[in-house]
Amino acid sequence: MNTVRKARRLGLVAVAMFGFGFALVPLYDVFCDITGLNGKTDDTAAVAARHVDAARLVTVEFITYQHTGLSGEFSPSVQRLQVHPGEMHRVDFTVTNPRVDSRVLRAIPSVSPGRAAGYLRKTECFCFEEQPLDGRAQAVMPMSFYVDEALPDDIEVFTLSYTLYDISEQAAGQG
Repeated sequence: MNTVRKARRLGLVAVAMFGFGFALVPLYDVFCDITGLNGKTDDTAAVAARHVDAARLVTVEFITYQHTGLSGEFSPSVQRLQVHPGEMHRVDFTVTNPRVDSRVLRAIPSVSPGRAAGYLRKTECFCFEEQPLDGRAQAVMPMSFYVDEALPDDIEVFTLSYTLYDISEQAAGQG
């Protein structure tokens, strides 16, 4: 009897750990919304800048990561870009799915240093929605942005990173 009870408890622990793993991304989003930590960007910018500060240059670096177990390539069209605050720019991100089966992907952005996140205005971004990708396919995903002219003068360089997650199982459960 004692062995059966231990096996049941271990099974419940495994199920709880699996459920917690699925809940991590939404919990992370809520945590970042509440605390403002980790440079989460405000994905609601829809109005273009009114003034371009041609006298100032800011360097924006782009980094991509893939969550553990996700195969394929995920990369930006440029690694770094010098921009004038207020000036619109577009960077394309390419993703490939070498697997036969289709995938549904989700990108989570982060900005470092975190103070710069409030000054990055994305007007179009693949991170706003889930991205379906057929098997053995490649997609180019655009991101259009500008840096707000109010960016503090001491921030001359910041990094925008995206981590790509496979959310196929979660998306299938919603459909």
